[in-house]
Amino acid sequence: MRIIGGRARGLMLESVGAGDAARHLRPTTDRVRESIFNLLINGGYGDPVGGARVLDLFAGTGALGLEALSRGAAHVTFVDDGTAAATLIRRNIERMRVGPETVLLRRDATRLERHDGAAFDLVFLDPPYGKGLGERAMTAARDGGWIAPAGLIVWEEGTAPTPPPGFDLVDQRRYGDTFVSILRPSD
Repeated sequence: MRIIGGRARGLMLESVGAGDAARHLRPTTDRVRESIFNLLINGGYGDPVGGARVLDLFAGTGALGLEALSRGAAHVTFVDDGTAAATLIRRNIERMRVGPETVLLRRDATRLERHDGAAFDLVFLDPPYGKGLGERAMTAARDGGWIAPAGLIVWEEGTAPTPPPGFDLVDQRRYGDTFVSILRPSD
């Protein structure tokens, strides 16, 4: 696993290899991550990464958020409740030397409390597939004030998900066994 583009391009990240099924760690492949960022940058969204405040839910290894930092995001908050994931994220933050630009929260992404700080412009959501956790996390993030009104949500799932109430599907692509959905909060 490596950073695909930006200032840290080529940096090798700590990885869980093929994944850790017991802890639901399934890293986004380099190919899918590159496709996601190409879609964001070339998909008619302007530049949703440069200067963005990013929320990485079910962060796993932190690769999506770290890729965003490499490509110009201002800040990333990683959320994951797993011990193995927190260790990997910390190691990858250190490896990339971006500690001051990051926050790691050890908590359940489906039970986010009220967020009183600045809302996030870009949200990555990569829950364990097929468990309905993405819908619950998006609802919790919206209800807790985590997502900016014009925010963009990138949701990875094993099947084409149905957006929960309060979100509009903007685009959806399939990359192998991964569906990537781009959503926005409803007006």
